[in-house]
Amino acid sequence: MRPPRAGSRLAAKEEELQVRVRLGAGLSGLSAAPILTLEVPDGCTVADLYARLGAAEPELAPALGAALPVVAGEHVGRDRRLTHRQEIALLLPLSGG
Repeated sequence: MRPPRAGSRLAAKEEELQVRVRLGAGLSGLSAAPILTLEVPDGCTVADLYARLGAAEPELAPALGAALPVVAGEHVGRDRRLTHRQEIALLLPLSGG
């Protein structure tokens, strides 16, 4: 069996990652659902995910600038590359006291 050509649909599908996005309390009310699953290209960073999420869920776009990305309980930078089936939580910082 030959490997798929770079331009074929099968090759393109292999380059897609599935990422689960869990929206924190302040963000979940702006979205259709509190947990979203997005298809993103291989090599996608958190910043790329924010752009794709903002395009898919325009109501979220203004709030994403303040959202803190958390992966496996650890705050990560927006340059962090995502992996297939990874879950990322987006949380808004709390204020007050």
